[in-house]
Amino acid sequence: MLVADTYLGHRDEHAIPETVEASAHATVVLSDTERQRSRVRTETTAGRDLGIVVARDLADGDVLEAEDGTLVVVELAEIEALVLDFADSDISPAAALELGHAVGNKHWNLAVRGQEALFPVTDSKERMEDTVADLLPGDVPMRYEHVPPTTFDDDGVDHTHGDGTGHEGSGHSHDGTSHAHDHGVRTIDGGDQ
Repeated sequence: MLVADTYLGHRDEHAIPETVEASAHATVVLSDTERQRSRVRTETTAGRDLGIVVARDLADGDVLEAEDGTLVVVELAEIEALVLDFADSDISPAAALELGHAVGNKHWNLAVRGQEALFPVTDSKERMEDTVADLLPGDVPMRYEHVPPTTFDDDGVDHTHGDGTGHEGSGHSHDGTSHAHDHGVRTIDGGDQ
């Protein structure tokens, strides 16, 4: 079995593109779950048995090196997402809050792309649609599309601040009786709103 245990970087960084192109590299397609594991046993796209041992989440385009020098390029399998398109909607603040409350109670991950809200399909489509159907104005279309799993990265429930800072950062305050701060919303392009 081929074992890839060295992370070289991303295929778009420094000299890595030339290194990959100059080699007889292997390609592996990982699921969202597999990319987050430190140890994975899988197969390359050519059917070769492969073990991956790295201490980091993997992203589309990451390049690993196996013990025999073989380079392994990581690709990620897309996941299905429910997309709510608010571009042509006049949704009221109250309706938006009700929708946010409902999906928040389900602990759905969220990504924002322009005027669209994306949620990974983690339950049956029917249940997800039932959760939002009565809360959506008629002018908000609902559809499904396939997106990279990294679309929903940086959305964890841990106590981070959208700007990458701790309690000393901006957007965070204490008045002695309450605790408030702005976490922001992660957008697909990596920015915070």
